[in-house]
Amino acid sequence: MLRRAREAGVDYILNPGSSLESCYRARALAAEHAEVFHALGIHPHHAKEMEPPHWDEFLSLVRESKPAAIGETGLDYHYDFSPRAVQREVFRRQLRLALELDLPIIIHCREAFDDCLGALAEVNPGGRWRGVMHCFTGTAEQARACLDLGFHVSFTGMITFPNAADLRAAAAAVPVDRMLLETDSPYLAPVPLRGRRNEPANVPHIAHLLAQLHKLEVDDVARITSVNAHQLFGIGQAHGGPSIVYRIRNSLYVNVTNRCSNRCVFCRRETDPMVKGHWLRLENEPSAAEVIAAIGEPARFAEIVFCGYGEPTMRLDAVKEVAAWVKSRGGRVRINTNGHGDLINGRRISPELAGLVDVVSVSLNSADAEQYAEICRPAQPGRAYRAMIDFIKDAREHLPKVVVTALDYPGVDVEACRRLAAELGVEYRQRKYNEVG
Repeated sequence: MLRRAREAGVDYILNPGSSLESCYRARALAAEHAEVFHALGIHPHHAKEMEPPHWDEFLSLVRESKPAAIGETGLDYHYDFSPRAVQREVFRRQLRLALELDLPIIIHCREAFDDCLGALAEVNPGGRWRGVMHCFTGTAEQARACLDLGFHVSFTGMITFPNAADLRAAAAAVPVDRMLLETDSPYLAPVPLRGRRNEPANVPHIAHLLAQLHKLEVDDVARITSVNAHQLFGIGQAHGGPSIVYRIRNSLYVNVTNRCSNRCVFCRRETDPMVKGHWLRLENEPSAAEVIAAIGEPARFAEIVFCGYGEPTMRLDAVKEVAAWVKSRGGRVRINTNGHGDLINGRRISPELAGLVDVVSVSLNSADAEQYAEICRPAQPGRAYRAMIDFIKDAREHLPKVVVTALDYPGVDVEACRRLAAELGVEYRQRKYNEVG
């Protein structure tokens, strides 16, 4: 089974215990195989077995063996193999244990969502959690409630079932950087393997379906969810270091600077500069020659996009040099910008980009100058919004295509942004708040 998993591209496995007996087996398997990690928990089905001596034994096992997580634990009102009051008490104990040991929690919740959230609120009032809602089967609204509490959401082969349209809608609503993949082996084998014993080698079937839902490549989903698993559980490898260029879908993005003339309230540049599994905090700004070497053959990609956690027009000369090389090699160029290029460089830069840039995308983010200053926090608050609008107008005259975008950030009038784009004679694209890339 482990060999088949490796051959399928599954490098690491988290194997949770669900009873006292299976916790010992999970620990033993992890000790035998470097790619297998263990979690220790008491499933609601086995909650009734946890008399005081057994609970003390479980606590000793947890403290001795240093698991990656507590779980799986939770509530199951579908089968009710343990009395509900007992389920809730054993669940609360494990929640408190996870907080005490600073471990993530793996939660099983079936037909018990309100009581599950009630236990989370009771144990950690108003607090956020590190953990995952395992084998998620709820609605998009319930998924958002889990995300608001800090949880990741994990999906199984159920999303491939023909009658699982509501679950696919929930999966589409969860940002990929808060998502995990699992099989829940030996159950829930995905289509086209229904009726067979499930196993970790089948994870790629789930990744394929999620890639379709999020309009990503399978490699994107694999990379992102692997990084998620490392960040949550410490499993596998961290990010591969700073990326000068990084691929998402069939576009190659160029990360030329982390400097920016904005300090947007929603930007993760300072706290978590990760985009779709790529780490973008630069140690040094790359030269144009280094960027060109990193790109390789630009015509392999749908487009070369200047976009990182920084404003690319702060390095206008490098951008122009690389863009000229890309165009000479038959590539297509896009710049994602906050529109402050004229302000930053002290001159109109759109004429200089003519012939080098096919598309410029400007982060409008508000149709109101006062609100823009409040949420984008520009270095020159009195001039930035007007400079951005002037840049959009100038770019429209010199470049083939201009797009303005806005986040559905709370309080932003996205319809006003759409109308402003129409008045400016440029395209408009809506972006999701809290989903980058």
